[in-house]
Amino acid sequence: MRIRPTAEDAHLLRLGLPALGALVAEPLFLLADSAIVGHLGTPQLAGLAAASALLATLTYLCVFLAYGTTAAVGRRIGAGDLPGAVRQGVDGMWLGVLLGVLLGLAGIVLADPLVRLFGASHEAVPYGVTYLRAASLGQPAMLLVLASTGVLRGLQDIRTTLVVAAGGAAANVVLNVVLVYPVGMGIAGSATGTVLTQYGMAAAYSRVVYKAARKYHAPLRPDREGIKQAAAASVPLLIRTILLRLALLAGTILAARYGSEALAAQQVAWSLWNFLALVLDALAIAGQAWISQLLGASDVAGARRATRRTIQWGVAIGVLLGLVVLATRQLFIPLFTDDETVRHLLSQVLLLEVLFLPVSAPVFVLDGILIGAGDGRYLAWAGVATTGAYLAAALGSYRLEGGLTGLWWALGVFMVARLAALGLRIGTDRWIVTGAGRSGAPQGADAVAAAGEVAAVTQSP
Repeated sequence: MRIRPTAEDAHLLRLGLPALGALVAEPLFLLADSAIVGHLGTPQLAGLAAASALLATLTYLCVFLAYGTTAAVGRRIGAGDLPGAVRQGVDGMWLGVLLGVLLGLAGIVLADPLVRLFGASHEAVPYGVTYLRAASLGQPAMLLVLASTGVLRGLQDIRTTLVVAAGGAAANVVLNVVLVYPVGMGIAGSATGTVLTQYGMAAAYSRVVYKAARKYHAPLRPDREGIKQAAAASVPLLIRTILLRLALLAGTILAARYGSEALAAQQVAWSLWNFLALVLDALAIAGQAWISQLLGASDVAGARRATRRTIQWGVAIGVLLGLVVLATRQLFIPLFTDDETVRHLLSQVLLLEVLFLPVSAPVFVLDGILIGAGDGRYLAWAGVATTGAYLAAALGSYRLEGGLTGLWWALGVFMVARLAALGLRIGTDRWIVTGAGRSGAPQGADAVAAAGEVAAVTQSP
């Protein structure tokens, strides 16, 4: 699909590439922990797997902190309300800290039953409990990082998120190696290194927001009403995220019923799918930050142009990624397994991934755009309908003994249903709500100047 360059492309590129770098840097935390702990022994690695699965689930469910804050801050910036933008960002950050404290305490107290719930063997449980209890101390910092990332995305300061994420990933490796081996802390050292890294990242983000708050005289103290409003606005996004997670878990549970080979192929296929989704999520994040500012500035025509352009890029990138997978699948499949049955199943599933990518790409993009527009309530209701369609298709395939490929055809139904639901919404005007909800806020050219002013403050040394 050929795309002729337009004036909007440079803006998308400026937002999308750093977002991609930040997204890719984050999974390196878990990869580093796995590589380092793996040399301690199999029980330690199995314990890490159970604990990290729980932590990854919590992070996934709490991503609404980043999404909701991005949209709220972006709207204020677009409307030229600089103190209000920073204040909304601070409210989201306090919400992240409070949730982090609650989740951290729960992780410490309930570590043993939670690790067992996530499938740890008897010999792996003590190591999983040790890791989870130590890692739970970092929950306030981890959720503060999520909310702070949303603030900077709303300010369109994506470059800082890339620098902090990359620096954190590098520091995490160094700290974990030192604490696990020379210091001799074992698996607890791996968790401690990650916690220290999370607090370092949280401090770096907080410093950036502190500078902006001082510049624009925005309060930094907790505001009960502001935190309550941030929490209420996040509920629809949390529902949306839970439904997506439910679909993912259902696919894995059904795949396991077809045997170890099918489950192994499912694990590799999902890992690749999630990696490809990172590329498309970067574009969705760029569109999310961009659309929120345009709507805040009441630039409806600009928001529609940006939407069309982001969708075009999404489809083009989806086609390109599909062609890459199609051309290279026989080269990388042997890297994951020597089992011929697993290889055969994986080859079939990857063909379906290639088929679904051009459909899935605009789904990711439209999801990000509607989040940026603050249309969380519609996304929640649409999620109920589309997840219901997926579960019906997946269960129907299972009853008909459609095998692993049948489950992936059900995923195709899911993506088509999401595309229809999101596409119908974007074709109306109901998602377009302009302004920031404050009277007297400057808009138009003044808002553009304000956005540039905030970006200059946050990116200055």
